[in-house]
Amino acid sequence: MMDVDSEVVLDPSSEASPLEGSAASLDAVGVSAWFGDHKVLEGLSLGMPAHSVTALIGPSGCGKSTFIRILNRMHELVPGARLAGEVLLNGQDIYGPGQRATLTRRSIGMVFQKPNPFPAMSIADNVLSGLKLSGTKVSDRDGLIEESLQRAGLWKEVRNRLKSPGGALSGGQQQRLCIARALAVRPSVLLMDEPCSALDPTSTRVIEETIRQIGHEVTVVIVTHNMQQAQRVSEFCAFFLAAENEPGRIIEAGRTTQIFEDPSDERTADYVHGRFG
Repeated sequence: MMDVDSEVVLDPSSEASPLEGSAASLDAVGVSAWFGDHKVLEGLSLGMPAHSVTALIGPSGCGKSTFIRILNRMHELVPGARLAGEVLLNGQDIYGPGQRATLTRRSIGMVFQKPNPFPAMSIADNVLSGLKLSGTKVSDRDGLIEESLQRAGLWKEVRNRLKSPGGALSGGQQQRLCIARALAVRPSVLLMDEPCSALDPTSTRVIEETIRQIGHEVTVVIVTHNMQQAQRVSEFCAFFLAAENEPGRIIEAGRTTQIFEDPSDERTADYVHGRFG
């Protein structure tokens, strides 16, 4: 098990992302993706503005989760996976020559569908675990733990039991702990792949409030099948769709109010109003 209990000091020689701690725009340009010979995404272009929440919606199997994994270079971890196009973080291609995946994932964090804290590790050590894994050192350990848990909306619930195991928390609390862990690295973008799908309504409401709050500080991109959730938390929205035996495409993207109230494509209107999917 990792030991992150000792006090550490800032190491000026440690690598850091030039965008660390500041929200950044994220732009996909002509992105296509394959698993082996199977093409799963075709020509996706999407701008995800800084300091905002962008929701990715669409039926299961249309490539939303693949796309969000492309945005922080997790797609390339799958054997046989291929990619075309560009992903620009503040105008810089994260797949460009000399770009390191580890540094990209510090700037572009990820929260998964199922909460995945280290169950036997303390709450405090869970918050710091991402920093430990990336080799980042901090001067104010306790301050960073409190700040990250505050931003994730969890501090008041756990401040008196920071040494308790992360696995002892409820499902919703574990998900917020994972958000705190991601925020501790000070990402520019936070990706969230259906973060509320396994949670009860009360926990979902708290997570949504957390998303709305951190959306002013970092750029958030969230995959969700919950249309009401997309409307509640996002400023921008992209509708994905895949025809039978065809790769996924973005049918329409824009401000969330426009996508839900006045979509330009009939397929978008049918989906957001529950006529299929």
